[in-house]
Amino acid sequence: MISIISGEKGKGKTKILIDKANTEVSTAKGSIVYLDKSNKHMYELSNRIRLINVREYFIENHNEFIGFVCGIISGDHDLQTIYLDSFLKNAFVDDNNFEQIIAKLEKISEAFKVDFVLSISMDYDKLPESVKKFVIVSL
Repeated sequence: MISIISGEKGKGKTKILIDKANTEVSTAKGSIVYLDKSNKHMYELSNRIRLINVREYFIENHNEFIGFVCGIISGDHDLQTIYLDSFLKNAFVDDNNFEQIIAKLEKISEAFKVDFVLSISMDYDKLPESVKKFVIVSL
């Protein structure tokens, strides 16, 4: 399953994402991973959540990002949820590949029973129509 928290930069998406991850970890049966562009939020996340700084892995395009996500999944068979902060930047999303990347994540989610929660710095009205169905919070 894919869930999206959308809104322009500075609206509070990261706080909602962190709160959601911290709430989920208290009842999680599997492991939880939080992907971000830095280690800035390390102390805000429960120590039971694995924080990964995507920038440390020299990812240069959206295909490498998808491969990176698949690598995380293949290395943890108990993985339950991946939280993706700053999704547009970390996944190298642009207008040309947005729907393709979301469709790929949806396939991965279904195949490996891993949920994705994405923070997207874009107003709900500007999201592609095929992506709007995944929005759980719009700021």
